[in-house]
Amino acid sequence: MTYLIYIAAALAEIAGCFSFWAWWRLEKSPLWLIPGLVSLALFGYLLALVETNAAGRAYAAYGGIYIAASLAWLWLVEGVRPDRWDLGGAMLCIVGASVILLAPRGA
Repeated sequence: MTYLIYIAAALAEIAGCFSFWAWWRLEKSPLWLIPGLVSLALFGYLLALVETNAAGRAYAAYGGIYIAASLAWLWLVEGVRPDRWDLGGAMLCIVGASVILLAPRGA
């Protein structure tokens, strides 16, 4: 379930940040900022749902998922296909996030 929360959080964060990018860099209407702010609030809420005893650990593990989701956004939304280096780096990040998430921890 944690991975699904992270994926949803990543999509919310990327969409929220992209709304600012679209407004600032692509000269879209300032109205793009409204759903962007809602999306960023949703991101914060979703990340707070992760079951962990430390926020920093949740954020660290999320970072790997975010990188992979960003590359998916690059391909699916921006139309730029990730290369083998992008994919290899994303796999390393997913492995790192999984080590953080799945490591046995004492009470």
